[in-house]
Amino acid sequence: MLASLRKAGGVARAVSAGQKRFLSIHEYQSVNLLNSYGVPTPKSIPAKTPEEAYEAAKHFGNKGCVIKAQVLAGGRGKGKFDNGLQGGVHVIQTSPEQARDYASQMLGAKLITKQTGAGGRICNAVMLAERRDPSHEYYVAVLNDRATGGPVLVASAQGGMNIEEVAAKDPSAIITTPINFDHGLSKEEALSVAHKLGFKDQAAVEAGDIFINLYKIFKDKDATQIEINPLAETKDGAVLCMDAKFGFDDNAEFRQKDIFALRDITQEEPSEVEAQKANLNFIKLDGDIGCLVNGAGLAMATMDVLALHGGNPANFLDVGGGATPETVKKAFEIIASDPKVKSIFINIFGGIMRCDYIAEGVIKATKELSMNIPLVVRLKGTKEDEAKQMIRDSGLKIIPFDGLDEAAERAVELAHE
Repeated sequence: MLASLRKAGGVARAVSAGQKRFLSIHEYQSVNLLNSYGVPTPKSIPAKTPEEAYEAAKHFGNKGCVIKAQVLAGGRGKGKFDNGLQGGVHVIQTSPEQARDYASQMLGAKLITKQTGAGGRICNAVMLAERRDPSHEYYVAVLNDRATGGPVLVASAQGGMNIEEVAAKDPSAIITTPINFDHGLSKEEALSVAHKLGFKDQAAVEAGDIFINLYKIFKDKDATQIEINPLAETKDGAVLCMDAKFGFDDNAEFRQKDIFALRDITQEEPSEVEAQKANLNFIKLDGDIGCLVNGAGLAMATMDVLALHGGNPANFLDVGGGATPETVKKAFEIIASDPKVKSIFINIFGGIMRCDYIAEGVIKATKELSMNIPLVVRLKGTKEDEAKQMIRDSGLKIIPFDGLDEAAERAVELAHE
């Protein structure tokens, strides 16, 4: 991850083969977490109705505030709502009525940003925050680094902008400091980073304390990423985290119940949420060929072969080695629920997974769901002969193949008919 930042590839987590949530939480939830560790932020209040926004705005008096759409995506300020409202971040001057008006337009609407795709994401909450004018903006993040085999503090004096662009134009602007996993950052190390960034006197001490506490959160809460952009020194001399992006390891859910209770599934793709309940590794894509495969490597290879033949996969789906006919049926339901899907390609290598289980699930799903989407099936390995006989005996329109290329080519043809 850090290596990609050094090459201007980005701080955002790398996409892995298989469904990984790496739980993200809303900004107002991140603010609460930061404050619980003594990390200073602008005063903020969440609201889930226009009236709540109106009442919240009163707390900021004549100084006004900022209203921010709570959507799990970057680029909110430059985004656009599907009802025409431009921007997910607006300044409220002095009128609480203005906060209510903005909230009424934001809540229940979908915000479309460069990270959401054309469909956007629903806004179910807004956050009102006090206005604090920065004199300088910085970037800081705590990440895991493969190169050093441990956590690192990544910081830059060029905050408040796209950090990938900063890394591309001026790699020396990125300061990377390894962190001792057990002991965290020492005061000396934290203060040294603060001075390198340009903080002075009391501001340097405050920044150093923030760095120390960010790592405490990172370790205590099994985070995969803590990103503060910007960290600001305000005109009145305070050092504040003005925005926060958190990611948490889904493998730690069993010991981070309080964090995972914050999960907002309205921000996730519904089909992926449904697949997760069935223990399916599923990621929705934008194509028109549904894929049902066992094994992450084979699933990726299958998508590559489809692309090679001019096709566009509609999903990544690894049913795994422990799938049952019922699991396969559920996978088919999820694939078939996508109106873009014009053909389905089943590519199974029966090692741990038995081909006859797949065939049973395919036949059951086809009959019970009254599917009329063309099915191309390639089965190799354990119980292959029995599976092929089951398909022949079913009398269903399922097109079998032995060769991968031939099967992929036919799936693409059917999708384009």
